Amino acid sequence: MAEYKIEHDRPGCIGCGSCAALCPNNWEMADDGKADEKKQDIGESELKENMDAAQSCPVNVIHIFEKSEKKLI
Repeated sequence: MAEYKIEHDRPGCIGCGSCAALCPNNWEMADDGKADEKKQDIGESELKENMDAAQSCPVNVIHIFEKSEKKLI
C-alpha cells in the first residue's frame, strides 16, 4: 500500500533532469524536455530516492505528501 503521494507541477518544470538522474526508477525525461513521474503513489522503500529528487529540483516543483496525515514532508 502506498503511503506517500507525489505532486508534480509539470508546467513549472525547467527540464534540468536532476530528478531523473537521482531517481530513475520513478522519474524520466519526456520528449518535450520536461520530467514525468512514472507513478504518484509511493511506499516507504521509494521515499528516500524520491525525496532526493524533490530536494534537487532547482524550481521546487516536486512535492511529497504523507497520505495518512495529508501533510507535506
